[in-house]
Amino acid sequence: MKKLSFSRQILPIIAIIGVIAAAYMVFASQPDDSTTDPELVPATAPEEQDGSVAGAGVVEPSSELIDIAPEIAGVVSELFVSPGDTVSKGQALFTIDARDASAARREAEARVQRLKSSIAASQVTLNNARQQLGLYKDISDSRAFSKREVIDRESAVRDAAARLQLSRAELQEAQAQLSRAKVTLDRLIVRAPIEGEILDVNIRPGEFAATNQMGNNAEPAITMGDTTPLHVRIDVDENEIERLSLGEAAVVSPRGNGEQKVKVAYVRSEPLVTPKRSLTNSSSERVDVRVLQLIYALPESDHGLFIGQQVDAFVPGKKAEASEKPADKAEAG
Repeated sequence: MKKLSFSRQILPIIAIIGVIAAAYMVFASQPDDSTTDPELVPATAPEEQDGSVAGAGVVEPSSELIDIAPEIAGVVSELFVSPGDTVSKGQALFTIDARDASAARREAEARVQRLKSSIAASQVTLNNARQQLGLYKDISDSRAFSKREVIDRESAVRDAAARLQLSRAELQEAQAQLSRAKVTLDRLIVRAPIEGEILDVNIRPGEFAATNQMGNNAEPAITMGDTTPLHVRIDVDENEIERLSLGEAAVVSPRGNGEQKVKVAYVRSEPLVTPKRSLTNSSSERVDVRVLQLIYALPESDHGLFIGQQVDAFVPGKKAEASEKPADKAEAG
């Protein structure tokens, strides 16, 4: 029997076994990257709604989302609210740095005071000029003074009256500038346009707050809305409009939880059919359609839905017409 060679036959076999064992250990030590999608319960139409129309909706405030930005861009000096706060109409939300505006107001106030003093002095000058002119006119003997002196006194009265009128005009201008400075100062205080809830805050003291006109992609400084009650905005494809029975209550379910059904009350339908903007990311979804938007009100409590959450909606359809005519039934028989 021929003896096996260790270097030519046994050693390669050991090396192959070692490589296989190392590969197995590396593979076995890898973490499990597999994921399990949560079990989603598809939404279904309520049994009592025969022939309902399906749509996609999103929860929103009854006032819709209100994006708030300052009228005058600048650095935020104070922030008075945080998400979840309830505010009243006109309540201050944040302020823009007002040092320049405050200085302009003080300057305008000083100018107003200076012009008021100037008017008082001009009035005294005019009164003195009129008194001196009156003294000349009270003298019956015209030989006691020259005609030139009377002309000078009359000219002094006219000059004093003109200076007084000019000072009064300058005062009106200064008062208008003061009013404008006060308005500018007040515009640096950003206030709530309605009573509602603060939903999102994207600014901090020391940050620059831009106006809405400074960029379409800029985030609003604050987002708020009236959340009592909440509304659901439902998109219905335009080819389903004829089937709708408007005015009746609808049923909505949170996306992925068809077992939870919430009854919502009809509020209104928007008068304009618009291109579809709210997408569900479904593979079968059509995006090249126009939709009619229906607004429904959620119950005050116990609905478990949040603003911005997507829902599946089922809107009542028109009832089927009356049964076939007797003649049609006879023919069918």
